Order: sequence, then C-alpha cells, then structure tokens
Amino acid sequence: MLGSAIKIVFRRLISALALAWLLSACGFVLAQAPLTIEQEPKSYPFTFAAYGDMRTTDPGNHRETDPEVRAVLERQIAREKPDLLFIGGDLVLNGGDANDWAVFDQETRPLRDAGITIFPALGNHDVRGGPHALDYFFQRFPQLQDHRWYSVHYGNCLFLVLDSDVDHKAGSPQGEWLESELKGVTPDIDFVLLVMHHPPITHSSTEMGGHSVREEEKQMPAYLEQHQAKMRARLVVIAGHVHNYERYWQNGVMYLVSGGGGAEPYKVHRDKRDFYNQPGPAYHYCTFQVERGRLRFQMHKLDMAKGQARWSLGDSFELKVK
Repeated sequence: MLGSAIKIVFRRLISALALAWLLSACGFVLAQAPLTIEQEPKSYPFTFAAYGDMRTTDPGNHRETDPEVRAVLERQIAREKPDLLFIGGDLVLNGGDANDWAVFDQETRPLRDAGITIFPALGNHDVRGGPHALDYFFQRFPQLQDHRWYSVHYGNCLFLVLDSDVDHKAGSPQGEWLESELKGVTPDIDFVLLVMHHPPITHSSTEMGGHSVREEEKQMPAYLEQHQAKMRARLVVIAGHVHNYERYWQNGVMYLVSGGGGAEPYKVHRDKRDFYNQPGPAYHYCTFQVERGRLRFQMHKLDMAKGQARWSLGDSFELKVK
C-alpha cells in the first residue's frame, strides 16, 4: 500500500508540474510574494545605464542582429562602470536555445568583470523557444528568485521592472502589484523608473516594418500620468522592442524607447518637434546620473564606420523633483 501511495503522490506532483508549465507557456503566472531588492549606493551622484534588444545569438548571424555592435556597446558600458545596468528585454534571439545563452555569457563577461549589477526585464524573444527558456533566463539572474516582475530600491530611485509578456492590466497579479508599488512610493524616492519590453508610446509601426503599440499598452500612459499627477517623484518609462531610440514627454511622464542594443534596426516616423528626430538607425545605450532631487540623462549613439566605433551624444535631458 505504501508503494501505491507513493505512486499516487508522484503522479500528482508530475501533473502539478505539467499544469504549471502549461499555464506559464500560455501566459498565465501563478501569484508570488512581491520581490523588492534593496541596495544602497556608495555615494551620490551615482550612475546607472539602460538599453535593450541585443538578441544575442551565433556571432555568424548578421541578419537579425549585429555581433560587432553588441560587443562594442558592452565593452563601452563596462568601461563606464555604472552601478547598475537595466536591460529592457530580448537579451537573446531565442530564449529556449542554450547556445544563444552561452554566447550571451561570453559576450557579457566584460560587464560582469567590471562588477556591474545587471537587472533585466523579460522580452518576447527571451521567453520563446520551449519550456527551458525561463530556466536559462533565471539561471543567469539568481537574485530575481524566479520572479518575472520585481522592484529595486536603490538610493532615491525605485525601479519597477515589468514583464509585459504576461497580463499587466488592472486586476491581474502584475497589475495589482504595480498599483501597490505606485501608491506606496515613499518620501525618500525622487525618481520612479519603469523598465519594460513593450513600449506604451512609439512612433514605429508594423506597416513600417517595426512595431506598433500593442493593445495591452495603449491604456498605460493615461494610467501612469494619473499617478504622476499625485506624486512628488518623477516618473520615467524605459522600454525596448522597437530597435531604435525615441523620447517623448507627456503630462509629466518621460517615455524612452531604448532598443538599440544590436538587433536589426527598425524605422521610426520622426517629427521635427520630437526630442530626437534623426533618421536612420540609432545603436546606443543610455546613462542616468542621479543626485538628490536631480537626474541627468544622456543617450550615447554608436556609428560603425568601416569597423571603427564613432561615439556621439545623441540626446540629453535633466529632471528635477517637483
């Protein structure tokens, strides 16, 4: 009888694991206790960096991503040694491919050797390719404790890292977490930064060969701007998915699209009134220097001319708390 009981328990365990995998594959996420990572900067001002959409894969693949650009960006960020690096998703081309992650490990070694703490958001390419995609992702970032969304409290900054590949609308587990975090911003926080993959605002489109704003994000600007109206802290959104650079200011919220990490460039409709209106691709990374009550931003643009890296300041701005 004991053997039969063990078999029954084993079958139930296998069934539960299979169900959990099926729910995850279909975009359903079981509720977890919220994860907040608390760290304190050594001094002010401090610097963090952000970018995304490297789509790391076989260095011989030049069609979907540029391996030379990826390497130059990573080495340059490593030289600057920001305290933190936030990656807005699509770290690899195919999340279920162990070889892509092995290349990612190799290419990002300069960042780790420089002692830079990396906090990633999940992108659609990171979760595709089979049941092991999330395993490969979390193996590289054990500090996330298998959380698909989480917060980082670092000095006077609160980073809310979302997973836009699963439901984040009001009433969903992630939506309720986001609402709680925004309502609970403490007086010591000067800047709240949302890091996510799919952008709430972009002037790219599927018709142009890029990405339009998805239905899932169309209501997010109004939602965030309502919170901004009640907050002393300044709110900044850092997204990716569109392989270019964009910046917009709307009702007190700054929206950045930073998807210039190496993936094949997408076209963006540029208006002369846009903060950044240069045509063509914009491989880049972003840096934020933070003081008490003040944030300074720079976009570092990379042009590759005959294999030589040329850097320029593509965009900049400054924010102060209210």
